[in-house]
Amino acid sequence: MATHLDLEEQEQLDAVKHFWKRYGNLITWLLILVLGGYAAWNGWNWWQRDQATKAGAMFDELDRVAQAGDADKTNRIFNDLKDRYPATAFAQQGGLLSAKVQADNGKPDIAQATLGWVAANAAETEYQTIARLRLAGLLLDEKKYDDALKQLDAATAPSFEALVADRRGDVLFAQGKADDAKAAYDKAWKAMDPKIEYRRLIEAKLASLGAAPASTAAATSAAASAGASR
Repeated sequence: MATHLDLEEQEQLDAVKHFWKRYGNLITWLLILVLGGYAAWNGWNWWQRDQATKAGAMFDELDRVAQAGDADKTNRIFNDLKDRYPATAFAQQGGLLSAKVQADNGKPDIAQATLGWVAANAAETEYQTIARLRLAGLLLDEKKYDDALKQLDAATAPSFEALVADRRGDVLFAQGKADDAKAAYDKAWKAMDPKIEYRRLIEAKLASLGAAPASTAAATSAAASAGASR
């Protein structure tokens, strides 16, 4: 009986040895890959948290300096922020904030360069679109209409469709293209939520071009009729 068990155990042991000889290296490498991937994932998460924490501290300093209106120091901190932590949302937000300070302090060239960096490097299309909208506004001020329209063509975040169309209308109007401007403003008016107060400004732009939205025109006509009947 014991001999029979010994033989059976030996057969099982031989089978295990054969299996390990055939697949052992593959299993070992798979374990190394899995465990290595897990370690790398944890390390990546830690690195991202560390980067975000440090970038957040720099952004807080940038925000403080920006509120004080110090254009030079704001630009210096932003350059450090984007050089050290370019992939963080803080760098993108810092770029938008820094560009505003530069523009407010009469430094449009620096503001344009900063917005161009955000537009080219932001991971989210929303940040890209905000940067391009503001950049188009600065280019419009300088009468660089074609460059402004190129920025708007690349501003593709769906949630900003109305604002992009409105800014496009501003550029086209400045170019003397009244009909194209009307079409852009009309698109902006239709795309914008009626609850947003800014929609009334778009209505005013359309009205000034003799193209008030039908609902607005009807309300104005009704008010005029009511006034006349008195």
